[in-house]
Amino acid sequence: MVSVRGAHLVGSLTYPDAEAAMTAAAGQLGALLRRIPDGEPGDRFHWIMFQPDVLARAEGIERVGDEPIMIGHLDGRPLRIAEGVDATGIRLPDLGYARAATESYEVFRRLRAEGVIAPGTRFQVALPTPTAVIGAFFSGDDRQAIEPVYRDLVYRELDGVLAAVPHDDLAIQWDCAVEFAVIETHAYPGGSTPWWPGDVWQGLVDRAADAIDRVPLDVEVGVHLCYGDVSERHFVEPRDAANLTRFANELTDATARPITWIHLPVPIERDDDAYFAPLEQLAISDAELYLGLVHREDGVDGARRRIETAARHVEASVWRPSAASAARRRMPRKTSSARTSPSQRPREPVRGTRRRVVR
Repeated sequence: MVSVRGAHLVGSLTYPDAEAAMTAAAGQLGALLRRIPDGEPGDRFHWIMFQPDVLARAEGIERVGDEPIMIGHLDGRPLRIAEGVDATGIRLPDLGYARAATESYEVFRRLRAEGVIAPGTRFQVALPTPTAVIGAFFSGDDRQAIEPVYRDLVYRELDGVLAAVPHDDLAIQWDCAVEFAVIETHAYPGGSTPWWPGDVWQGLVDRAADAIDRVPLDVEVGVHLCYGDVSERHFVEPRDAANLTRFANELTDATARPITWIHLPVPIERDDDAYFAPLEQLAISDAELYLGLVHREDGVDGARRRIETAARHVEASVWRPSAASAARRRMPRKTSSARTSPSQRPREPVRGTRRRVVR
């Protein structure tokens, strides 16, 4: 039987605030966690869905369609550059990631000083890659035009986080989800198409690698590879882990700095060898590997099955379990069973892991 040596939370937890989320995560997962996120309370709970409301406030950005597409209190309508507007002159407002990290880090520090969070644990901040919002909310020629403007905005948010949190306390996670929408659907009518010339894979990998290399060497950086969350399901169910493996390998080769960890999703129904077999080709250097194979719906028994199958294809010394996938992170009724080893049950469950728990 493979033993669980660690766990990873990829982002949102259904708690009302950062203190409740971090206290629950530390209390139930404890030493299994090397990093703790703030649970992404408020608008960040829905990953990037809050961003159209923010970006639409910029002069030169318009909403597409007259009727709001409401997700809770958020309007998810797409965006476009107003007619006749030069994108280079658009001034986009702050997204709030740096501000939230600054506030949550103070809670993190206090909880660690009080002994709630173990010494040596890092504060984890998740950011969407620039590809996410450009691919999800803009279309046509607007994507190429707005990309450098929006990319600079995301990097300013990153710089704000880097300025607010001591580097030896910080871990940055880049969420790659829209990348897999492009990979899996670009060849089909109505699919998510690239906005750059040349090879699709190269364009996606180069963009993700650029984001990773923006993180200084004294800060940990991880990547959460994700198939999204559409009504608690992936936007496409991966046939197997082949595209995930290829992306992880190419990304590892493309970055100038080492990647600290990589998270890969595992659909709940996949406890078969065919899904995990491509992981035998995984080449991610010294990065920690987390497999998102813990799901609320089938709990410990399902996690055991997936762990045992994964262990036949990935060397046990290099990987750890992660709670479910982004598709299971955001819903309030969800619980995560990745908070302990499969042989243990927590006294009180960590509630609702998101997209992103173990975007």
